[in-house]
Amino acid sequence: MLCHRATLTCFITSHPGEFAVPRSEVHLDVLTRTTDAAAAPVGPLELDVVSHQRDLPHVKHVGEVAKTLLLHQASLQGFDDAAFEDSEGRLSEATIWNLAFWDGSSVIWPEADILSGEIMQILKRQLNALGVDQKTQPIRRNESVGQMAGVVMNSWTPGIADSASVIVD
Repeated sequence: MLCHRATLTCFITSHPGEFAVPRSEVHLDVLTRTTDAAAAPVGPLELDVVSHQRDLPHVKHVGEVAKTLLLHQASLQGFDDAAFEDSEGRLSEATIWNLAFWDGSSVIWPEADILSGEIMQILKRQLNALGVDQKTQPIRRNESVGQMAGVVMNSWTPGIADSASVIVD
């Protein structure tokens, strides 16, 4: 049996779409795309910290061209990706990743406006079931981050180390 690996991406939108007044009946449009199999990055990732807050951070949506631009800019500067710092100086998330930290005794989740991804939600439940201490608190790159290990996670890659030296600088 021949096995081909591929990446399948599915986009679901409502019709009539953006910038149109919805009718009484909404229809869904589905677009699927296949590409060659994507390879997950191998850590640790070096993250450039940039000032950015996503629009509607609690909603997963595709209207986020800024995230792609910030990833490309970070790459041009020699980084693997970009992590976001909100207007209060708190680390929140990265372009397609949730962030988590370990201080030696607790998992620290960033206190900021973020999208709680599926893996983040699963990990929170599983860590709770295992009795692992978890905290949600503001994380600022120039404060205690240098004393913690960090990871990025999403449904594609459930935990890749990030380079704390980039976040501390």
